[in-house]
Amino acid sequence: MSLTVATCGVISFILGVVAENKKPATGTQIIGKSSVTCKYPSDPTVVLGYLSVAFLIATTVAGYLSLFYPYKGKSVPQGALFRSTSFVVFFNIALFTTGLAAALLLWPTITEQIHQVHNVYSSLDAECPTAKTGLLGGGAFLSLDSSLFWLVCLMLAANAREDYLDETGKDGEGEQGQVFVGDYNAPLPAKGSV
Repeated sequence: MSLTVATCGVISFILGVVAENKKPATGTQIIGKSSVTCKYPSDPTVVLGYLSVAFLIATTVAGYLSLFYPYKGKSVPQGALFRSTSFVVFFNIALFTTGLAAALLLWPTITEQIHQVHNVYSSLDAECPTAKTGLLGGGAFLSLDSSLFWLVCLMLAANAREDYLDETGKDGEGEQGQVFVGDYNAPLPAKGSV
């Protein structure tokens, strides 16, 4: 699962950076009798922006589900994971950076799409705007940060899971300090000797 989280996060980052670099600075004005039509060069910004958001969502879903997935048939209650302060802190940071990355990726992507679809302006003074520069790149970096925080959460969840299983003895080993007869390979005494 950690490989899935990391891979989707890196792909989201790369797509966001490429979308930022391919975004045109402005469109070309075509002035008519009573309106201005903006012609934008064909660029993959909108598609790459939405793909970057899709991989961010995939990273988040994989990271979130893998935190609470029962590994090796051993499930751990959520309360046991949230007892760890560091897990709670990084879990909330991962959620926050995911939301902020999604906002910074979606805002310019949707704005760029609106500019391309609604490209006729009734005012002759209208310029041909594009989405704000820098937001896609910032969203891409936050997307990468988000996947890294999900990876840290996975490590902290593994530690909390081990602590919980050690405390409760649900891993088949028994309580701490217990010794089972089958754990030793001592030879049995010979018949007649005591």
